[in-house]
Amino acid sequence: MSDDESAAAPRKVFGRRLIYGRRRGRKLSPTRESRFETWLPRVGFALPPPDRPLDPATLFGAPKQAYWLEIGFGDGTHLWTLAQQHPEIGFIGVEPYLHGVAKLVMRIADAAEAGGYADNIRILTDDARLLLKALPDASIARGFVLFPDPWPKKRHNWRRIVNAETLADWARLLPPGGELRLATDVPDYQRWMLRHVLAEPRFGWLAERSADWRQRPADWPASKYEQKAIAAGRRPQYYRLRRN
Repeated sequence: MSDDESAAAPRKVFGRRLIYGRRRGRKLSPTRESRFETWLPRVGFALPPPDRPLDPATLFGAPKQAYWLEIGFGDGTHLWTLAQQHPEIGFIGVEPYLHGVAKLVMRIADAAEAGGYADNIRILTDDARLLLKALPDASIARGFVLFPDPWPKKRHNWRRIVNAETLADWARLLPPGGELRLATDVPDYQRWMLRHVLAEPRFGWLAERSADWRQRPADWPASKYEQKAIAAGRRPQYYRLRRN
């Protein structure tokens, strides 16, 4: 499969649910399992029918100033940090790996029971691509796809969540001036991301010098995976894109 064919392949399957990789990790303790089952319905949501749009404002009990979306939040460290820093923002997180979801849900439960949760996080454990299709135009002020699965085998490249199709969806969802943030520590995926980003004319790459993509910006919280990558000697790259 050529690079062009790899980039185009998702167009054939985007209308149906596809989730790859692990869904479950090691078993939770009975106490954590009980709290997870109690709290996930409070902060989780399901995709609407294919013909019905999903207004992000309907996911929250009170309106928020804006809505930010993170795809593949891992254990939720980055998302949770931002949510605490910005209680006025409604955060939507997507993660199919349920053990990672459980860690974020436990943080929410602990904070809520201590009176320190702003009720500004909602979680989807389904196919992120279907959510991108369901959200209305210009409904997301900022997006994040940080350290996604690189699918390094050539025959699996088409599974990558950053591709021409999803970038077109992000361009529709972000209003002018909205920002999309991408990161990866895999050199081949770095080249892949840039090739597809530069081919999408509705985005401008906010980099003026090499430090702009080699160093994480001060307002960009670290994720647990990023810390592991750096400790292992891998060099992440950080891309900030602005909707033209």
